[in-house]
Amino acid sequence: MTVYPIALSVVLPALYWALVIVVVGLGVAASAVTITTPKRWLVIAAGTSVVVGLLLVVLPHGHPFPAVSAVLGLAVLALSVLGGGPAVLFVLAVASRDTVREGLHGGIVIERADASDSGEVLRGGTVIGIFERIATTGSIMAGFPEAIAVVVAIKSVGRFTELDVAEARERFIIGTLVSLVWAAACGGLFRFAIGL
Repeated sequence: MTVYPIALSVVLPALYWALVIVVVGLGVAASAVTITTPKRWLVIAAGTSVVVGLLLVVLPHGHPFPAVSAVLGLAVLALSVLGGGPAVLFVLAVASRDTVREGLHGGIVIERADASDSGEVLRGGTVIGIFERIATTGSIMAGFPEAIAVVVAIKSVGRFTELDVAEARERFIIGTLVSLVWAAACGGLFRFAIGL
């Protein structure tokens, strides 16, 4: 008679952690596919996996095995990096309603009154966003969320000279907030999973 409760105490936690890893893995897969094939439903699927993952890990649960923590940590970091960029582009497309012209180098083309001063600003946003999400998610995973202030400060100082036009400011603020919220949600998923 005592075999069944012992078996359940082993099987149920294993099933729980398998479900958490599958949910995060589906988000990673959707994020990876949407990089090469941009589809809004894939971005929504990746976002849903973050939300469902968060809901799962806030339920009462035991501590994961060390191997599960390692796999989950890598999966969460991958979801943060791969999914944040498409999420930012999705929200920016909704916010701008396709009124902003994309530049050749990933920035936006700004038309100023002085035509000689017109050009592409906010170049390299994809690469900067990747580093921003790695730093944000990593700092939360490590239990040092104060480092996010440093990330935001460095990014703001680096972009300061490009923010003199309203379109650039709006895209910078929206993009940064979406990227930070995505990365923080992924980092929070990991912290809740390991029991803070």
